[in-house]
Amino acid sequence: MHRESAEDIRIVIEPRSRTADPALLMESLFKVTELESRIPLNMNVLLKGRIPKVVGLAEALSEWLTHRREVLLRRARHRLKEIEHRLEVLGGYLVAYLNLDKVIKIVRNEDEPKPVLMKTFKLSEVQADAILNMRLRNLRKLEELEIRSEDKELRAERKSLQALIGSEAAQWQKVADEIKKIRATFGPKTPLGKRRTGFAEAPEHDEAAMEEALVEREPVTVVVSEKGWIRALRGTVADLSGIAFKADDSLKFAFPAETTSKCLVFASNGRFYTLDAAKLPGGRGHGEPIRLFIDLEQEADLVAVFRHQGGRKFLIASMQGRGFVVAEDECLANTRKGKQVLNAAPPDAARALAVVEGELVASIGENRKMVVFPLDQVPELARGRGVRLQRYKDGGLSDLKTFKAEEGLRWFDTAGRAFSLTMKELADWRGNRADAGRIAPKGFPRTNTFGRNGENGKRE
Repeated sequence: MHRESAEDIRIVIEPRSRTADPALLMESLFKVTELESRIPLNMNVLLKGRIPKVVGLAEALSEWLTHRREVLLRRARHRLKEIEHRLEVLGGYLVAYLNLDKVIKIVRNEDEPKPVLMKTFKLSEVQADAILNMRLRNLRKLEELEIRSEDKELRAERKSLQALIGSEAAQWQKVADEIKKIRATFGPKTPLGKRRTGFAEAPEHDEAAMEEALVEREPVTVVVSEKGWIRALRGTVADLSGIAFKADDSLKFAFPAETTSKCLVFASNGRFYTLDAAKLPGGRGHGEPIRLFIDLEQEADLVAVFRHQGGRKFLIASMQGRGFVVAEDECLANTRKGKQVLNAAPPDAARALAVVEGELVASIGENRKMVVFPLDQVPELARGRGVRLQRYKDGGLSDLKTFKAEEGLRWFDTAGRAFSLTMKELADWRGNRADAGRIAPKGFPRTNTFGRNGENGKRE
């Protein structure tokens, strides 16, 4: 896209971030406004100099041309009055020149020379005043040829102005000639009219960096309650026990972020939504319902809320145990409606999300049966229903996670204590995708979940 270069647009911006790049600020303005394609103009004008009205470009140009014609006529009429007055004065000067000695005698000898001059030479009051206002020595310097030459020029100009005033076609032609002179003075090839801005290709910029340029970067802790209320506490809050909720509400998700971060919301309808951390309500009070920021159906629930980092991959699955691997960047949504990623038609629904951290998958169902299988058996998609991860006779999927073989399978109980099993200890649960699995190991939480260490927003 071509547009005027940022350097040539004189806009003074005080960046909120001291490290913000002015070029990024301009690119941000181009992104969130229509400066690339148009400059909005509210042409609220006074028609005929009295009537206020919002007009379009065509009507504005028409009114401007009409105004130019009116100015031309006012100028012509004013000049015509000046010429008439000057011709009258020149007529008096001519009389004075032809009767110079007699005029001087009257001026010198009469106490009231004005009425005498008017009566003697049949002069008008304007002519008499013009003669009397001259110094006596200037009366002798009057020359008939100069007077008659000026008189002739003025009469020709008067005739031209009278013709202009009497002809509308001549008036519009005069307006056109004036506009041509303006164009010649301010044309693109003149020093005054030469373009001071240029056109260039839009440079490539990191969109995340563009958004950060307009936001002061500060650490925050995003907190989401069981009822779906969201807020951003200032700073990194390590101890979440002191956070207050409504009487019938409690903590569901909490994770550290920054004001420049994007937060991803994975809902049971299989859609991902994107929130700007800078736009979240502050920590005072209980926050606001997350549905105020996204178009989430009333019957839909939150599966996971976490900070977008970019470059990661997720394993997502539905209640019926179908899922696939998706790239994190494929989950970013640009609208409040979100982005459909996992297709799960009712009564099925999205149930779990796990960050891909290893080559193995552990899946556990509501029947407390668990199976461990290789991640490479799961396809990577951008959108779809996925493949069956675990087979159930009763109930559906409860939770899943990925892990590395050398680290073993690790989970957290409701008290936050960590437990782990090596690959040797997991031998009875190892199998393939779509297996039913076996009853979970001894000590596995009754919630049938692996718990989280903060990667997807759940507390330990």
